[in-house]
Amino acid sequence: MRRIVLWLAATVTIVVLLLGYHTSTDPQAGGAQMPVVRGGATAGPAVPASPASPRSTGHHSPTASKATSKRSNGGSAARTHAARTYSGRTVPTERGPVEVRIDIRSGRITAVRVPVHPAGDPRSLQINSSAIPQLVQETVAAQSARIDMISGATITSEGYRQSLQSALDQAGIR
Repeated sequence: MRRIVLWLAATVTIVVLLLGYHTSTDPQAGGAQMPVVRGGATAGPAVPASPASPRSTGHHSPTASKATSKRSNGGSAARTHAARTYSGRTVPTERGPVEVRIDIRSGRITAVRVPVHPAGDPRSLQINSSAIPQLVQETVAAQSARIDMISGATITSEGYRQSLQSALDQAGIR
């Protein structure tokens, strides 16, 4: 009889603990909000951004001088296009927001940065430390948002692709 009472008390305690455990990361649902890392992965020669530049409002901001003309030996004007930086919209995901910035020179993606990405827990840090460089590399190779998802980083990959497409739309690249 004593064993049954102990078993029943232990079972009830475990059930109460399991039901009381909160797993939501949605601040509106009462869970804790995930911290966000600002900084991020880079591929290719990135043009340094001005430290005084404000947070992106969705519009492109030139990071180099305007296009200049040079005379070639044949006498015709050849255009050298300056790199421009475009910030994609910040995409909320269940792990935290994702934002992608791209540098475009002569209609090509020359650099990709991910200044905002989920990093609120050790698992997110681990996943994104390997997934984001892969996503950046694929973007520069594909020159579009048609890139493969990273296995094990589906949430970040989807947010990355959406933000990347937003930046490409601003740059006029399909």
